[in-house]
Amino acid sequence: MYRQWRDKQKRSMRQLHKAGEKAFIDYCGPTVEVIDRHSGEIRHAQVFVGVLGASSYTFAEATWTQSLPDWIGSHQRMLRFFGGVPELLVPDNLKAAVTQACRYAPKINTTYTELATHYGTAVLPARPYKPKDKAKAEVAVQVVERWILARLRHRTFFSLAELNAAITELLPQLNQRPFQGRRESRQDLYETLDRPALKPLPQDDYEYAEWRHAKPGIDYHVAVDKRFYSVPHALVGKPLELRITAATVEVMHKGKRVASHPRHGSGRFSTLTAHMPKSHRAHREWSPGRFLNWAADIGPCTAQVVKQQLENRPHPEHGYRACLGLLNLAKRYDRTRLEAACERTLMIRSARYHSIASILKQGLDQLPPGEEVDTQEELPLHGNVRGADYYH
Repeated sequence: MYRQWRDKQKRSMRQLHKAGEKAFIDYCGPTVEVIDRHSGEIRHAQVFVGVLGASSYTFAEATWTQSLPDWIGSHQRMLRFFGGVPELLVPDNLKAAVTQACRYAPKINTTYTELATHYGTAVLPARPYKPKDKAKAEVAVQVVERWILARLRHRTFFSLAELNAAITELLPQLNQRPFQGRRESRQDLYETLDRPALKPLPQDDYEYAEWRHAKPGIDYHVAVDKRFYSVPHALVGKPLELRITAATVEVMHKGKRVASHPRHGSGRFSTLTAHMPKSHRAHREWSPGRFLNWAADIGPCTAQVVKQQLENRPHPEHGYRACLGLLNLAKRYDRTRLEAACERTLMIRSARYHSIASILKQGLDQLPPGEEVDTQEELPLHGNVRGADYYH
């Protein structure tokens, strides 16, 4: 009955692996306890396994998690251990590798894709729930569990580095041990098959980068870890991609980089002047010293009015609007008239933008100084007394 049942089972295809073609990646099921020497807290380390298809040459190391940073770091160390790059990386469908599992068109994590591009390889995930697609990895995991983890089960580790040192010590024994019923070992096949066929490693290591989606608010800034970075103001409300490394934050729009900022710096905001609207840029470029220099170029009375606007406020920026108003008046009226209007408004103790604008509008600045309204002289001098000209 067993033979009849066995004959009815689905046939399995024996896979033939070309030299240097594929590296299969997986994690061991069992974890390894690591005890904090000071607190006594027990953490469980994950064991990453990578194996080359043709030779079964095996790499293993321990990491704290299966998250994206550890996943990418393990790949970099695995490729350095292999001394070259295979044509394909064949992982399982864990979240660090595949953001959307699909039998026909899986969606690969952007960071993982970027790593593969940097090393000149490609990612071909195994089909979901099809462990035979990565049978090499399944066997390598089993071998690592039996020939490394089982031998370490009675040892106590107090750091991840200590655990990895023990794994590194046992890896050569695993790879140099002859296959069952054969004379050659994984190391022998690696030297003759995979190593000559692997592509060379790039000169520079891959720089880890995370990708995120963002949409800038009306202040044309995007948030990353409680800091804010500017983007061109025309992109407000549009979906953007952020490439975040240890040192920089790059902003992408439709695959094109539109902004780049140092990730860490003073203050919570990183704003580039080129990203600001013209009005914001003009406002930012003004300072009390620049306003005073501009006013002094027109005349002493204008300079005095601007000085009062900046000084009689809780903060100089509170007077910026009034000073910008005077700047607009200088564009509409002659500079000589503006200076005369400022002189008259100082005489009536009403150095305000509205007073100056009213004087210029009604042409009072062109009257001789002796023809001022006499009632002002009879009133007590007080900051709230604006003069008759104010009410025209």
